Amino acid sequence: MSRKLSMKIYFEDEQDKLEVTYKLKMLVRRAVEATLDYEQYGNPCEVSVTFTDNVGICELNKKFRGIDRPTDVLSFPLFDYAGESEEPPVDDFKGMIGDIVLSLEQAEVQAKEYGHSFAREVAFLTVHSMLHLLGYDHETGEEDELEMRRRQSEIMEKLGLAVNRD
Repeated sequence: MSRKLSMKIYFEDEQDKLEVTYKLKMLVRRAVEATLDYEQYGNPCEVSVTFTDNVGICELNKKFRGIDRPTDVLSFPLFDYAGESEEPPVDDFKGMIGDIVLSLEQAEVQAKEYGHSFAREVAFLTVHSMLHLLGYDHETGEEDELEMRRRQSEIMEKLGLAVNRD
C-alpha cells in the first residue's frame, strides 16, 4: 500500500464463534488502507472495527435500521454527506471517520454460500463498509449501486481478492 500518513484501527471482539487472529486483523487493516488509497484519502484517520455474531448484529440492525434480522456488516459514519457537493467533505477531516460492525458468523455463512474464502468475504465486507463511511450509498439508486460495485471490484482487485464476476 502507498499510505504514508497515519491510520489507526481500534478493534473490538464481541463474539465467541470464530477466533479473531492477528492475521484477520491485518487483513481488515489492508482492506481499510486499500479503500483509503483508492479514494485518495490523504489525512490521518481512525476507524473502529467491531467483530460480532448474528445475534449482536441483529440487535443493532433492529435498533438503527428497524430491520429485525441479522446482516453481514453495518457502517456508522460520523458524517452526513447529504449535501450539494459531489465529493464528501470528509477529505478535510482529520480523526475518527466512523465505525464498522462486522458479523464474522454471517461472513462465514456467505463465504460458503458464494464459494470463496472467509478471508475474501471479510475483506469485501470491510471495503464495502469503508465506502459507506466515505459517503457512498448503494441504496440511493441504481446508478449509485453500480458506482459502488465498480469501486468495490477495483479495490478488491488491488488486494488480489477479485470479486467473482457473474
